[in-house]
Amino acid sequence: MDRLLSMAVFVKAVDLGSFAAAAEELGLSGPMVGKHIRFLEERLGLRLLNRTTRRQSLTDFGHVYYESCRIILAEVDATDAQAADQLLEPRGKLRVTMPVHFGRRCVTPVLLELARKYPALELDLSYNDDFYDLAENGFDLAVRTGIPEDRAGVIARRIARQAMIVCGSPSYLEKHGKPEQIIDLNQHQAIMYRRSGRIPSWSFPGGEALVPINRIRLDDLDAIADAASSGMGLAWLPSWLVRDRLQEGTLVQLLSDQPGLPYDCYAMWLQTPHLSLKVRIAVDALAIALPKMM
Repeated sequence: MDRLLSMAVFVKAVDLGSFAAAAEELGLSGPMVGKHIRFLEERLGLRLLNRTTRRQSLTDFGHVYYESCRIILAEVDATDAQAADQLLEPRGKLRVTMPVHFGRRCVTPVLLELARKYPALELDLSYNDDFYDLAENGFDLAVRTGIPEDRAGVIARRIARQAMIVCGSPSYLEKHGKPEQIIDLNQHQAIMYRRSGRIPSWSFPGGEALVPINRIRLDDLDAIADAASSGMGLAWLPSWLVRDRLQEGTLVQLLSDQPGLPYDCYAMWLQTPHLSLKVRIAVDALAIALPKMM
């Protein structure tokens, strides 16, 4: 028999004072109520109720067991209620770590829209280009660009693909000319992104990669776009970051006949048997919205 159901029948029989009253309240027969009580007593090896033809009373252990059953059933009801609430809408604090620019420009608007849609959802957002340990730092979700490291106990889902482009200002191109092929980039000054002492190469489909001549190295993508717009050199940047500059004409896309390199974006969370509704809805929303921005 179902132990929780038997506990509920036992508590109801004690509360109402008789098997008959409990049977009527629960929609059971009188003998079935007695069967549930006997099941518990046989399982425990102890009597819970002293029964006569006129009255019933709890044994000493029956009193202890009755109080324990009330607590257990209340906790089960509370848990079920929380689950029901979660099915209706996400609630509680959602802690997310994300890259500074991609997070501010692309991820945050999507999450703010979620917060607007779900009043019970709280946002706690952190902008940093370094990957934090999710469990140690208490994050529910991480958004990262590039190929994710294989981390034990962490699930990664691709949610978007950025297009990386080479661009330069009209003034720079007028003075130095336009590169026509990827190899021509070696003859141009570049503004490079540098983080943690490392300068990543500019990568292109087919496995081509290079680090052009450079004397300006910055760890901020907006600053690189500013420097490129001022004519200090060419830059390799995500298209969403420079879209407005391209439309305004302060930057010009180069090598446009070359296929752009897709630079993947991932959502990452701790592996768990039951993914919380707030994380699942956030990941799904990002997977729908971000590709349209890219």
